[in-house]
Amino acid sequence: MGGFFGVASKEDCVLELFYGVDYHSHLGTRRGGMATYGKNGFNRGIHNIQNSPFRTKFERDVGEMEGYLGIGCISDFEPQPLLIRSKLGSFAIVTVGKVNNAEELLDGLYKNARSHFQEMTNGQVNITELIAALICERDTILEGIRYVQEMVDGSMSMLLMTADGIYAARDKYGRTPLVIGRKEGAHCVSFESHAYVNLGYTDYRELGPAEIVFVTPEGVETLQEPGEEMRICSFLWVYYGYPTSSYEGVNVEEMRYKCGSMLAKRDDGSVHPDVVAGVPDSGIAHAIGYANESGIPYARPFIKYTPTWPRSFMPVNQSQRNLIARMKLIPVQSLIENKKLLLIDDSIVRGTQLRETTEFLYNSGAREVHVRPACPPILYGCKYLNFTRSRSEMELITRQMIRRREGEVCSQEILDEYADPCSARYAQLIEDLRREQNFTTLRFHRLDDLLESIGIEPCKVCTYCFNGKK
Repeated sequence: MGGFFGVASKEDCVLELFYGVDYHSHLGTRRGGMATYGKNGFNRGIHNIQNSPFRTKFERDVGEMEGYLGIGCISDFEPQPLLIRSKLGSFAIVTVGKVNNAEELLDGLYKNARSHFQEMTNGQVNITELIAALICERDTILEGIRYVQEMVDGSMSMLLMTADGIYAARDKYGRTPLVIGRKEGAHCVSFESHAYVNLGYTDYRELGPAEIVFVTPEGVETLQEPGEEMRICSFLWVYYGYPTSSYEGVNVEEMRYKCGSMLAKRDDGSVHPDVVAGVPDSGIAHAIGYANESGIPYARPFIKYTPTWPRSFMPVNQSQRNLIARMKLIPVQSLIENKKLLLIDDSIVRGTQLRETTEFLYNSGAREVHVRPACPPILYGCKYLNFTRSRSEMELITRQMIRRREGEVCSQEILDEYADPCSARYAQLIEDLRREQNFTTLRFHRLDDLLESIGIEPCKVCTYCFNGKK
């Protein structure tokens, strides 16, 4: 996914920028970048962080950069921040989002004969460069950001830094968060609300969908009021978000406890495991919630080896993801052998990693493995935030199971039945998945329970990957 952080301060802000960006490292492992503006103008550093953490790669930059304004990011794909010189002046820009109509937007820029782009090694254009070009199609930066919000199909949040301050714009439908912190003589803008707490900032306010503000050390000016319609991603709570963060006033860790509790209530004593366990790290809080509600002991029958292994979903290559997932989970034999386990993972996407996890539990002596994913079955590839990273929805294990029963062509009406937890087709899908994955039992979190776990108005939450509804 990626995340970003920005600072506007009366004093040098490089160290705060460094730590603020680093606190977003859980959101990506491919590129990291920082840009500052100070007495010597703009400065920038970008590094590949696939094999080394952000802190290691940027230690030298912290000593060499200076500035009272700064923005930075962790990115899954394109290198950023970018430094742009244009008719609107010079600026630095970082983005988080997904642009489904990138080729269409590029064609429009080409037809105007006013733009060209650096082609990356994969033959694609840097999306952040595309966004900068769209902004420069208008007469002011503010008009350009509004133009981007209007034209992009997908999602797009951004920070844009000029010599005078930082423009912060949340996605049109608020699919990703953007929050402001403040302290004496400084303001910061952040994807994750926990990123500035240890830097001495306190919560100021969260931007609404499509809201645009201009941030300086002295204050925050609203340039565009928030829109009425919101579709914030539910996976921020289920999986992506760090436990100490909150979105729309709802803390991630607390939501996961509620999620696990509701899973336990749905089971209602129908299974009798010896222990409840969470797949590290995102499944742990859900498992604690289940254990607290059910009274079944919580345990850690396998431990994630965190010093060297990155998050398994990050590498582009599927076989590499599978290898990392296998290598970083180390079983505790005495807590597995001859035990009945109830295992909670955040989700089942392709199914490969959880199936391998289940197999090594059986090979380590487990008698039963009951699985409870913390979200509904994923039936659609994410169109907005690159969550599933599927090139085709047929990479999803749910769609593979459906294809076996329905054939290559499946109507929307039939897919709607598979998304309905009260339908016969849904029940059959769950049984097919249970057999395929070799689970003792399988029960997914229901969509209505997920929305209740989050606790904000359901119409404000994006549930596209579960039911295809925008």
